[in-house]
Amino acid sequence: MSSTNIRIKKNQSFDIKLVSELLKLMKPRVMSLVIFTCAVGLLTSPVNVSLKEAMLGILFVAMGAGAAGTLNMWYEADLDKLMTRTCLRPIPRGKINRNQALVFGILLSIISVVSLYLFTNFLSAFLLFFTIFFYVFVYTIWLKRKTSQNIVIGGASGALPPVIGWTIATNSLSLEPLILFLIIFIWTPSHFWALSLYKANDYKKAKIPMLPITDGIENTKKNILIYSLFMLPIIIMPYFIGFAGLTYLLPALGLTLYYNYICFSLYKFKKDKFDIKIAMQVFSYSILYLFLIFVLFLFDKVI
Repeated sequence: MSSTNIRIKKNQSFDIKLVSELLKLMKPRVMSLVIFTCAVGLLTSPVNVSLKEAMLGILFVAMGAGAAGTLNMWYEADLDKLMTRTCLRPIPRGKINRNQALVFGILLSIISVVSLYLFTNFLSAFLLFFTIFFYVFVYTIWLKRKTSQNIVIGGASGALPPVIGWTIATNSLSLEPLILFLIIFIWTPSHFWALSLYKANDYKKAKIPMLPITDGIENTKKNILIYSLFMLPIIIMPYFIGFAGLTYLLPALGLTLYYNYICFSLYKFKKDKFDIKIAMQVFSYSILYLFLIFVLFLFDKVI
């Protein structure tokens, strides 16, 4: 084999590895949730859009979410290397440097917002821009290291994708996408605080003021339960405004009541203590719970 062929293979291997690490910067697991909730917002809207427009719109929203994730990792590289949950991300491992991440994140942001505007409408592009801005500047840079309410306020950015999906189809806002927003917004605190319970040492080491550190375990458990109970009226709202029928309502209520039950089980455990298995159960179920709620919206739409 010639030396030229060897060099080409080495360069190809390097390029594949670089692309792989860049994709990791975009937080693919978070992106998958963004893609799904955005698609649900689009598909449950009263306006039918072409397959091409739908796919392009969702693609650009996914790129925007990836841009936000990349810029988050760029800014938090010093924290990521201190936490077991994040120390294997590309920047702490030295696979990508911070300047590369910054340039990649900025380029993705610009391309995603401009492309969404060109292929869909201004409202959707503005909401995507606002989502990226809010996640990077309000949540990551301003709130996360300063207040235990970081995830409550910052959760707004993660709740916007279904709204953007709706506006891609309709170029308008109404009560229906607001409810989709509220479902994710109110779900977020209990989801992340359950994680912060059994990852408290990580957050303490990184000096991130998550609720178990600033307010204690007992208060965190109480807030998890309260926010899980807040889900009940929000889950019911789509039925009462005619956005969804009984096909959605009955199983959604069952899923929510079970979520309330396991959050209560976490809360009633010994004072100022928690069962790590229950905390992990709350965190794991919360992901499945949100996914199934949005599946029910689609199923109800088909029925």
